[in-house]
Amino acid sequence: MTRLLLAAVVLSGAACVTAQPPRERLRDRLAPPPTETLTAATTVLAELSRIPDKSIPPTLLADAKGVVVIPRVVKAGFIVAGSGGHGVALARTADGWADPVFVNFGGGSVGFQAGVEATDVVLVFRDQKSLDRVLEGKAKLTLGADAGVAAGPVGRQAMAATDLPLRAEVLSYSRSRGLFAGVALDGSVIRPDPATNTEYRADRRPETATNVTALKTALNAMSRPAE
Repeated sequence: MTRLLLAAVVLSGAACVTAQPPRERLRDRLAPPPTETLTAATTVLAELSRIPDKSIPPTLLADAKGVVVIPRVVKAGFIVAGSGGHGVALARTADGWADPVFVNFGGGSVGFQAGVEATDVVLVFRDQKSLDRVLEGKAKLTLGADAGVAAGPVGRQAMAATDLPLRAEVLSYSRSRGLFAGVALDGSVIRPDPATNTEYRADRRPETATNVTALKTALNAMSRPAE
């Protein structure tokens, strides 16, 4: 009887371990450590800065309230069906770019090219209220419903003031196979990532601070007007 009871306890514990973390195990696979996300986001911006004629207009970034960079949005995401990814948001302050806030991203309308399983997404926020909703971590932000979103213009010579889509609160861009273009993201969702933000705030390693500085430097470089 004792052996049967012991076996039941062991099996019960194993079932709990198996059933407990479907979401946690999924998050572990899809949400990399903060330093990895920072490095990947900096790489995305650095690669975009190498093609200024087909990148985000510097005037848009210079006037932006903030940005969200999501490296490698993948198909079959974990927030809503269709696609998902993990990224970082930064707000612009009077003293420059603020420290990063980590977010999750998902949506069914990300414009993947044929045969592409992952793409980089950059969102330029032109509205403080929409950005605060992301940064404060109180609720999800649904693009197209909670904030107007439109595919952003590309190139240093893009005329921001005359383009109708620029009335949107958020301008969206994607990069796949080295190509960079505006993309429609209606229905995509941005959610705060409390676990990664807690991990980041507890990280006092010098290399993490260096990664944050590199990300801000990349944004500053892309915000400079053409000479």
